[in-house]
Amino acid sequence: MKLLPVDIGPLNPPVAELVVAAVLFALVFLFFVRLTPRVQRVLAEREAVTDGVEARAEAVRREAEIKRAEVAATLAEARHEAARIRQRAFEEGTTLVAEARTEAQREYATILTEGQVRIASDRAAAEAELRVYVSELASNLASRVLGERIEAEARPRR
Repeated sequence: MKLLPVDIGPLNPPVAELVVAAVLFALVFLFFVRLTPRVQRVLAEREAVTDGVEARAEAVRREAEIKRAEVAATLAEARHEAARIRQRAFEEGTTLVAEARTEAQREYATILTEGQVRIASDRAAAEAELRVYVSELASNLASRVLGERIEAEARPRR
């Protein structure tokens, strides 16, 4: 039996097939109507879990940023302290070098003065010793130059 009395091809299905299709459609519709809330509930649970994980991840991310800022501040303070220590060590080193230089110059002046005094005393002693022998050495030299023997008078020089 045909739904319409006119032959329009596949657009005019038999009534039996139409009833079977309607019953099957109703069964599938009821199956999906009963299944959809469960699927929606599972999807909602998953979304809630995902949102919770995202919220926790965001909280952890914020906490990590706070910690990173604290570490950066601590590191900056440590660098600043290291720069102060280096500056203080440089200044102390400069002071020690200046003190060592001053002490060395003092020792240099002392050694130089002592050396000059010693040289002066050695020179005076050498002159005194040579004055005794000057006339004898002069007569020996004159004897050699002239080729004759010359006697010198020993008299002290003033």
